[in-house]
Amino acid sequence: MTQSLTITRPDDWHLHLRDGDMLRAVLPETARHFGRAIIMPNLVPPVVTGAQAAAYRDRILAALPEGMTFEPLMTLYLTEDTDPQDVAAAHASGLVKAVKLYPAGATTNSASGVTNFDKVRPVLEKMAEIGLPLCTHGEVTDHDIDIFDREAVFIDRVLDPVRRATPGLRVVMEHITTKNAVDYVHSQETDLGATITTHHLIINRNHILVGGIKPHYYCLPVAKREEHRIALRQAATSGDARFFLGTDSAPHTDANKLQTCGCAGCFTATNTMALLAHVFEEDGALEQLEGFASKNGPAFYRLPENDSQITLTKQDAPVAFPEQIDTPDGPVTVFDPGFAVHWTVA
Repeated sequence: MTQSLTITRPDDWHLHLRDGDMLRAVLPETARHFGRAIIMPNLVPPVVTGAQAAAYRDRILAALPEGMTFEPLMTLYLTEDTDPQDVAAAHASGLVKAVKLYPAGATTNSASGVTNFDKVRPVLEKMAEIGLPLCTHGEVTDHDIDIFDREAVFIDRVLDPVRRATPGLRVVMEHITTKNAVDYVHSQETDLGATITTHHLIINRNHILVGGIKPHYYCLPVAKREEHRIALRQAATSGDARFFLGTDSAPHTDANKLQTCGCAGCFTATNTMALLAHVFEEDGALEQLEGFASKNGPAFYRLPENDSQITLTKQDAPVAFPEQIDTPDGPVTVFDPGFAVHWTVA
């Protein structure tokens, strides 16, 4: 027996597309289901200026297959040399929708990130003035802080002080992974949202480590204890408009994942909507899926909702998603949730 659910076409508020051959290979996986996405700027070299963001947007649109519609929402990579006026001009033109904060060394291609927050204060103040959101990779990188504690410490040592020092700064806590982050969002009344990934709703740290290490479950921020995963699920399925979808879908070839020092990231663009339908149905909250995937993000970013729809269908037989996406650089493994999935996008 087939069950169906029609929702406003969703958006992805945190996406990695890479560049060149990889971009051309993975972009259709997102554009097939999503209307827009906030595009991460951590290329090599990073997307720092408005001119670089415009050039990257043009490359994305050039890679879009004929017949597909998709709008890349561009971001700038915050560095200690970022020019506040360039940021303001890129925002005023409609090109840039957010600025991304990477603490230096926090994740893939983040070496150009911020170490001294006093040096970026003029940029943050300008962003507060013009209403441009700051997207944060919320982890400290101090070597004496345990990797499982770095998000909680970031909130206390960096995020809360920055927000207190910059009234009116609109912030997105990206890919939150802890109950600490959920509680912090709940404690704040204005100017704060949070994205949650598909894979952090499904896996905890046991999935990575128990029974042998699972490189394709390794991501940053790393998955945490089960109590944190449950808190994320409760937030995502609650209907609270401050939480919305940001997949953090991150393509890495198997050669780069399966090595002595493998890359961090899960590639979920292909099956995210089916997995979310499974999660929300499992938690008795299927009616909240549209808000999480299609409505809350546009509301925070002050953008209109998409004017088209997608239909999810549930079938008796499990859906066979591709195990890999072939790219000229090598295969990219699609995230495997570890359970049978019966939902698909029609």
